[in-house]
Amino acid sequence: MSLAEKLDRLLYRADEVRALLESANGPQIGALARELAELDPLVGKVKALRAAEQARNDAETMLADPEMRDLAQEEYHALREAIPRLERDLQLALLPKDAADAGSAILEVRPAAGGDEAGLFAGELFTAYQRYAAAQGWRFGVLNYDQSELGGIKGAVAEVEGQGVFARLKFEVGVHRVQRVPATETQGRIHTSTVTVAVLPEAEEVDIQISESDLRIDTYRASGAGGQHVNKTDSAVRITHLPTGTVVAMQEERSQHKNRAKAMKVLRARLYEQQRSQVDASRSADRRAQVGTGDRSERIRTYNFPQGRVTDHRIGLTLHKIDRIMQGDLDDIINALIADDEAARLAAEGV
Repeated sequence: MSLAEKLDRLLYRADEVRALLESANGPQIGALARELAELDPLVGKVKALRAAEQARNDAETMLADPEMRDLAQEEYHALREAIPRLERDLQLALLPKDAADAGSAILEVRPAAGGDEAGLFAGELFTAYQRYAAAQGWRFGVLNYDQSELGGIKGAVAEVEGQGVFARLKFEVGVHRVQRVPATETQGRIHTSTVTVAVLPEAEEVDIQISESDLRIDTYRASGAGGQHVNKTDSAVRITHLPTGTVVAMQEERSQHKNRAKAMKVLRARLYEQQRSQVDASRSADRRAQVGTGDRSERIRTYNFPQGRVTDHRIGLTLHKIDRIMQGDLDDIINALIADDEAARLAAEGV
């Protein structure tokens, strides 16, 4: 189907939905209103493109008039440059959308290979995401922060809330490799360590139903660098989802009730992602496929501190501004990954 035919069908459907809304009642109204809300921005883009095409045709006709040629020529060339941009913008808008892209996400950062140095870098990377979220105007709520004795982390989980969070953070999924001289290295040797990052779309209770009979809930005394109170009561919670074997542990809060609520939020997100994976074979089969084993060879990005560079291996992008990136300046990397993903999806659509 040509682009013009797709656009004609889109305009026809928008008119059809408007007509149906006039006589709809009950649940139909909500469904039709949501569909129209999705169609209206596309209709606006179609009208802008077709208006530009008409103006280009008019300007082309005016080129034959000696008195109007100079004025028409400038407008004609401007429209010839603008129309391909409008077409690409529209083609991108027409690509199939992941419903999770518009919503919030659960972010998990954990050390993998490299011992204490991996834990230290995991903590720094988690902080970088926290700074990036602040710059985007998102809410970054720490659900769990398991600190190690040397100041790094054994693992950290955050709920990142805002418009379009998952659409941007999903490209951070995978193994991140760091190359630098650890503070504990006395001979100045560069060490290589890895950290895994998982990003899960946040699930509402309506998205994933969990039966209480499918859960085993254990409570225990928290440990680690979370403050003196954590060792005094059985506030930590471990929830096991029996059908899948998925386990979530939480000990950040003093309250067992709050830890349980946070653990359920993470569990729901993990199960939701597994459910999405089964429906869409192009997505990872489960959360383990997202983060891999943490082996040094399974990296998506390398942070080389001696050379001050960060390289994303998926798109061959290298930036020499590691200090700014570790301060949360991730837009250049994420924007490049989004552009590459859009180009690949357009190619798959034959555009």
